Amino acid sequence: MLVFRSIPTQAKTPVALTIGNFDGVHLGHQAMLARLQETARAMDLPACVMTFEPHPREFFAPDQAPVRLTSLREKLELLQAAGVERVQICRFNFDFAKIGAEDFIGRILQRGLAAKWILVGDDFRFGARRAGDFAMLKAASGSHGFSVEAMPSFNLKGVRVSSTAVREALAAGDMSGASSLLGRAYSISGRVVHGNKLGKQIGFPTANLQLKHNLPPLQGIFAVRVRGLAGKALPGVASLGVRPTVIEQGKPVLEVHLFDFNRQIYDQHVSVDFLHKLRDEEKYADMETLVKQIAVDVVNAKQWLGC
Repeated sequence: MLVFRSIPTQAKTPVALTIGNFDGVHLGHQAMLARLQETARAMDLPACVMTFEPHPREFFAPDQAPVRLTSLREKLELLQAAGVERVQICRFNFDFAKIGAEDFIGRILQRGLAAKWILVGDDFRFGARRAGDFAMLKAASGSHGFSVEAMPSFNLKGVRVSSTAVREALAAGDMSGASSLLGRAYSISGRVVHGNKLGKQIGFPTANLQLKHNLPPLQGIFAVRVRGLAGKALPGVASLGVRPTVIEQGKPVLEVHLFDFNRQIYDQHVSVDFLHKLRDEEKYADMETLVKQIAVDVVNAKQWLGC
């Protein structure tokens, strides 16, 4: 998959294009990507996704923006797994935000990307002050040499599949519900980094993952499986939170204790699949109480995972 981080002045090859943030790459997104690939093959064009970094809502109101389901790297990995051939990352800044809707069509879609077919969601808006919509794209399609199609909302058992719905399920600890909306287990990937070695000292060594999520969409203690270390996913128990018993006002940390595992895995990139929430994070009176609870968590995770 080719990844580009700027829009050229003049495209060299035409594309079939879809546009969106694709946070989480849930079932609705996957339906769009399947439609994109179907048309791209029929037109003999590369299947291209245009996405934005940062999310426009993060740019305009960072304190009010929703938490991300996926980091940029995770999103790119999911897009590649879905068969996307090309990703165009638009750096969302003041200059980009000022592009008018008509200029966006002519300069970005027609000249910069040479889009011949464009797929958008039925609620898609674009351009300064969100002035552009599907009707504007449709009206401009003939004179700008592309065709355009709107994708209706994707519903699952009567519920609209959206990134918001996934966030709500994760925040509620409903891992099964989140998995249904995503079409897979929710996961966080990252590089294994050095921690304070406390887990090893108390008899439960952990792999600490470098978090790209300043505020993860879920917190607590989970039964998990970890991919990237062996031919199969390895079972374990994970803590994702601020560790209130260990440190005051800490930042979110993801620690995973793998069962019957003692290899050194620093700097390896792994993915943690969150399968079942065992409990919320708690602050205990002392480390002895915390260690006893961790032992209970290990037993409960093993039982749920069938280890």
